Amino acid sequence: MFGRFLAAGLVLVPALAATAAMAAEGQSGAGLPQLDATKFAPQLIWLAITFGALYFLMSRVALPRVSEVLETRADHINDDLRRAEEARTEAEAVMQAYERALVDARSKAREQAKAATDAMTALAEARDREANQVLQGEAAAADARIAEAKAAAMGNVRQVATEVAVAAIKRIGGFDVDPARAAAAVDAVAGGRA
Repeated sequence: MFGRFLAAGLVLVPALAATAAMAAEGQSGAGLPQLDATKFAPQLIWLAITFGALYFLMSRVALPRVSEVLETRADHINDDLRRAEEARTEAEAVMQAYERALVDARSKAREQAKAATDAMTALAEARDREANQVLQGEAAAADARIAEAKAAAMGNVRQVATEVAVAAIKRIGGFDVDPARAAAAVDAVAGGRA
C-alpha cells in the first residue's frame, strides 16, 4: 500500500513542479504554452518521464494484479468445467445403471408374470380335470341310480299290471286266473311294446 503512494508521489511531484514552472513562465507570454514551439523539449521530457512512470506502475502494480485475477478466474472456470464434466460423466453412469436396472426389473417382472400365469393355468387345468372326473363319476352314479330306479319301476309296473289283470279277469269274467299265466300275458304284451 505504501509502495503505491510512494510511486504516485514520485510521478505527481515532478509533474506538479513542471506545471508550476510552466505557469510562472507562461504568465509572461501570451497564448497556450503547449503550442509554444520553444517549450516542446521540456514537455517531451516530462511526457517521457510521465509515460515511464505510468508504464512502471502499470507493469509492476496494476497488470500483475489483473493477470493474477484473470489466472484465478481461469483456474476457477477450468475447475468448474472439470467438476461439471465429472458430474456429467457420473450422471451418465447413474442413468445407464438406472436404465439397466429398469430393463432387468421389467424382464424379471415379465418372467414372474409368465411363471404366475403358467402356474395359475396349470392349477386351473388340474382343478378342471379333477372337477370333470368328479362330475363324470357323479354322472355315472346318477345313470346307475336312474337305471336301478327304472328297473325297480318296471318291476313294480309288471307286478302291478299282473295284479290288475288278475283282478280285472276275476271281476269281469268271474273266474280266478293263475298269477303266473297273468304275468306271462303281461310280459307278452309289454314285450311287444318295448
